[in-house]
Amino acid sequence: MKKQLKTTTPKPKPQKERRHIDWGRYLFMGFLCVTMMAGTTMQVFAAPTIWEKATEIMKDVYNQILLISTIAAVVTASVALLMMNFSKTDKTVTESRAWLKRIIITWAILNGLGFIMAYITPFFSDGKWTG
Repeated sequence: MKKQLKTTTPKPKPQKERRHIDWGRYLFMGFLCVTMMAGTTMQVFAAPTIWEKATEIMKDVYNQILLISTIAAVVTASVALLMMNFSKTDKTVTESRAWLKRIIITWAILNGLGFIMAYITPFFSDGKWTG
């Protein structure tokens, strides 16, 4: 018997796979990074200081309070005037007059605060009289 020789065929060397570079992905990531950086820095540069924002909020709140108080003052003053004109007892007329005085005084004080804030406080900017 003859011994059969095993012949092996040489295995081909594995070729290095060429790595595919996805330039579109890298360009998109670069664009995304630049856009995100620009978006975050614009907000920082455009933001007012905390004191400017607080002043803006205070003015807005004051204007809302003044609007509501004006409407409430008109409604309650009209009720007091109606009670004064159409009541049959002197006690009701006296109380209506007292309420009308209180309403007018309170409304004048609220408007006076706005006058002080708008016209007088700029004279005291930075804690010094600038008039």
